[in-house]
Amino acid sequence: MIQETNVQNGLLAELRKLSPAVTGGLLRMRQQAYRNGTVAAKYKLLTAMAISIAIRCEPCIRAYVRMASDQGITREELVEFLEVAMTMQGCPGEEWALKAYAAYKECVAGGASSEVATCCQHAVEEVKE
Repeated sequence: MIQETNVQNGLLAELRKLSPAVTGGLLRMRQQAYRNGTVAAKYKLLTAMAISIAIRCEPCIRAYVRMASDQGITREELVEFLEVAMTMQGCPGEEWALKAYAAYKECVAGGASSEVATCCQHAVEEVKE
């Protein structure tokens, strides 16, 4: 998985050089969308996590859980957003919510998941910039 992540990061860097207007636009969009504003960044990230559960994107789930954890979410806040996601998805939502809860427990334990890759690794790095 780490080798795959390195390949993905290299490809992303190359694509950014080839298409700076679009990839830069995506970066600015993420930075703007997930900033602290009227709504705290952590709630925006938890919303993105709930949407990730709904669309069943595990790398996104892990990335948004990590970013929300970095913003200081509580377990209780996470659980309330997981409840919304499960309500919207039923039984499949429960299975995908478990992935988010596991990712949160990893974050709390101090372990950064090495599995956050593919479609959302760049999102984690970009929002921190």
